[in-house]
Amino acid sequence: MDTPLHTIAVVGLGTMGTGIAEVLAHAGREVIGIDISDSAARHAVTALETSTARAVERERITEEERRNTLARFRTFSDLHAAAEADLVIEVVPESYEAKQQVFRALDAIVRPDAILATGTNALSVTRLAADSQHPERVLGLHFFNPAPAMKLVEVVSSVLTSPLAVETVTALARELGKEPVAVGDRPGFVADGLLFGYLNQAAAMYEAKYASREDIDAAMKLGCGLPMGPLALLDLIGIDTARTVLDAMYAESHDRLHAPSPILKQLSEAGLTGRKTGRGFYSYAAPDTSVLVPDALTPQPEATASAGREVRSVGVAGSGTMASGIAEVFAKAGYDVVLAARSPEKAETAKARIAKSLARSVDKGRMTAEASAATLARITPAGSLDAFAEVDLAVEAVAEDLEIKQALFATLDKICKEGAVLATTTSSLPVVACARATSRPQDVIGMHFFNPAPAMKLVEVVRTVLTSDEVHATVREVTTKIKKHPVDCSDRAGFIVNALLFPYLNNAIKMVEEHYATLDDIDAAMKLGGGYPMGPFELLDVVGLDVSLAIEKVLHREFRDPGLAPAPLLEHLVAAGCLGRKTGRGFREYARR
Repeated sequence: MDTPLHTIAVVGLGTMGTGIAEVLAHAGREVIGIDISDSAARHAVTALETSTARAVERERITEEERRNTLARFRTFSDLHAAAEADLVIEVVPESYEAKQQVFRALDAIVRPDAILATGTNALSVTRLAADSQHPERVLGLHFFNPAPAMKLVEVVSSVLTSPLAVETVTALARELGKEPVAVGDRPGFVADGLLFGYLNQAAAMYEAKYASREDIDAAMKLGCGLPMGPLALLDLIGIDTARTVLDAMYAESHDRLHAPSPILKQLSEAGLTGRKTGRGFYSYAAPDTSVLVPDALTPQPEATASAGREVRSVGVAGSGTMASGIAEVFAKAGYDVVLAARSPEKAETAKARIAKSLARSVDKGRMTAEASAATLARITPAGSLDAFAEVDLAVEAVAEDLEIKQALFATLDKICKEGAVLATTTSSLPVVACARATSRPQDVIGMHFFNPAPAMKLVEVVRTVLTSDEVHATVREVTTKIKKHPVDCSDRAGFIVNALLFPYLNNAIKMVEEHYATLDDIDAAMKLGGGYPMGPFELLDVVGLDVSLAIEKVLHREFRDPGLAPAPLLEHLVAAGCLGRKTGRGFREYARR
């Protein structure tokens, strides 16, 4: 049954208001668009005409459906136009004063049974409702940008909101083809509550000159499968908007992770708020475009002449999944590979794993049988590190234990020839600690591959304060030759990806601990509202809760920030042996294989 919400007013015809109006009109609702700016109203009509014309060209709607959609959208400059609306959605700027002014005026205009919704993503719905004459009819209806494309809608109720109002608006969201998630009233709600902390940390990472904006964004796209990097996303959202959201979150949580990074204030107050002004973290061809233009920070193309050492043969130490994958990657790229394990049998088992992987690639048409055979022939299994005597690059992929890695590097130091590059694939341990186990720390560097190594394009190139420029250049060149994307970072816990990813995962666990939202709703919110390929709890169970806890502890120990302390629920699950998919139970239960 259709909801009784047939006539809907949208107050504020900026990008979000216009998008919401389009969704409503396309779904057959009569839409009253209200904005005090005539130019904003005209822009909204033009945007709707353009988007519907594009939909006709792509055969998503007919010309008649387009005409009907456009006829259902009318614009006005006076709030009195909302008098007969069944639902009013305000999408004015994120300011209590601006929103309260709208709600006070609407109290005297709309019918007593009309529902009033705020589109805020940062401010307290309870505070706005309490200021209304009828707080029971006020709730939050948080769409995501771009509204026509994004499926998630957060339906936010305060302690004052009528359950009937929530049910009615939730039904409307489903009729619009959206996925409604019910949440309580706190700054950021679910999706933005997790997203903006992550964005803030990325801004702080850039501000500290830890990594370039391009490397930070590439790392999160390639390492986590995100549709956009965090700094590009801040430019899209609006740096001023992000600062407002973070201010509201920090006011409630007092968590330093939510305290807006100073660079957000600097850019906001300079008017460099992102795409809408043509400049933010990046520079754009014009305001409101996504076309990037080079600026003073744009990296220059790397010199064609190599400044590094020649690498023809590679040694990979380890026999697990990561070691096998890395050996496969190098062999595919034409390098002769020595795969060394603790025994000849383990080395042969690792090579057999590579053979199966290559066979799957042949079956899927990704490579020929001849190329597969040639790749496998380049891999020589060995039961001892002594086989690394002549390799040009030695890559360790053994257990994530500092003592084990240091012992291995001490051995490599004795075995490997002078000039060989020694690399660790650690994801959380200090690279310099491995380097100091050798007599040649200038030759040691981090090469953090991501799992599965044959598929994942990212490699974090981690140089210590002792790593030579020549070794750094060598590893960047080799990384490009094996068709991976290198990003530079220095030797700091978590590097780029884990330093940004795991605090986000930890905060998701805290949401569940506080009974704010369910696992399913949080996972759905981040997939539908943030474009994440997996929800945080799906990802935690895949990574392994023990691995996740170890990384959280490393980050907390390095940065000494209380907000990075591992969530107690994560510690309890690990103590109980619930480690995720590999044990059949983590945050969820899985069928035993």
